[in-house]
Amino acid sequence: MEVIILVGHGSPKKDANRMDIVGRILHGMLHPGCVRKECVKVCYLQFEQPDLMSAIKEAALDQPERIIIHPYFLNAGAHVTKDIPGITEEARALYPGIDFIYTEPLGVAHEIVGVAKARIEAAKGEIRPWEIEKRSFEIIAKEAGLLSGEMVPIVQRVVHATGDFEFMDTLIFHQDAVRAGIEAVRSGMDIITDVEMVRAGINKKALSVFGGKVLCGINSVEGDDPSRTRAERGLCELALKEPNAGIYVIGNAPTALFACIGLINEGVLKPRLVIGVPVGFVRAVESKALLASQGEKAEIPFIANAGRKGGSTVAAAIVNALLLLAGKNDKN
Repeated sequence: MEVIILVGHGSPKKDANRMDIVGRILHGMLHPGCVRKECVKVCYLQFEQPDLMSAIKEAALDQPERIIIHPYFLNAGAHVTKDIPGITEEARALYPGIDFIYTEPLGVAHEIVGVAKARIEAAKGEIRPWEIEKRSFEIIAKEAGLLSGEMVPIVQRVVHATGDFEFMDTLIFHQDAVRAGIEAVRSGMDIITDVEMVRAGINKKALSVFGGKVLCGINSVEGDDPSRTRAERGLCELALKEPNAGIYVIGNAPTALFACIGLINEGVLKPRLVIGVPVGFVRAVESKALLASQGEKAEIPFIANAGRKGGSTVAAAIVNALLLLAGKNDKN
């Protein structure tokens, strides 16, 4: 077993100390599929914690065979040639049973020069608008490693919309979800959303090519019902009166997802696809877990995600990816 420690300089400006993001991306690239986030650690030389020796001591608790220390610095200055090697030698004396490897800094690498070129072009406005998404997807594909399967375009678009690679591991797909979603779109079926933010984020022009519409009932509910949220009531009311609705998309309200699942279990609804990715701390995790469980039992295709993350942006990104896939399939 090995532990990798990334060493950053550190800054008194707190929001500049984001080595955790670098560590997370590198972990996915070096150890794909690994669930032990502890095998890639980050630390700082100044201003921020943990420091290098603290990170080494924490890593040593797992008794790794080796600890690889990488200075996340551009050039081999005093920190790289003196400070970090000095701390590494102290660690070797403290932990003689661990093999310590010290790498070169980032240095003058072709990839880094390429990043500088991209930054300069962007500042000069030489990256055309239609190139931005293409380049973004190239970066995602490179940093994410190898991906395969029909759900890849959906995962990539969610990562692109959120900037969060964690969705690569947390998105959950029913085996028929992508096919069912594409078929529903191409059949001209309507989409019902829980909130207006999800509706607003969906590419309605792309859907209209197939004859479908995006509907949201949250603003049309009347009267007060303390026992139910407006999102839940709006979705249920539309579900019962819109026979052409085929895809249900919940990105905000766990209550709406629970209600949708309830209508499915009662036999009132049999949607082509349910996309359930509500965000939050109260019942969001439970609602998505129930969708995954009940969706398999009732043979209702679904797309969900594990954990608290999610939201309107994620929900809309999933739908828009399906619309693109439907359009490509339609042309073939």
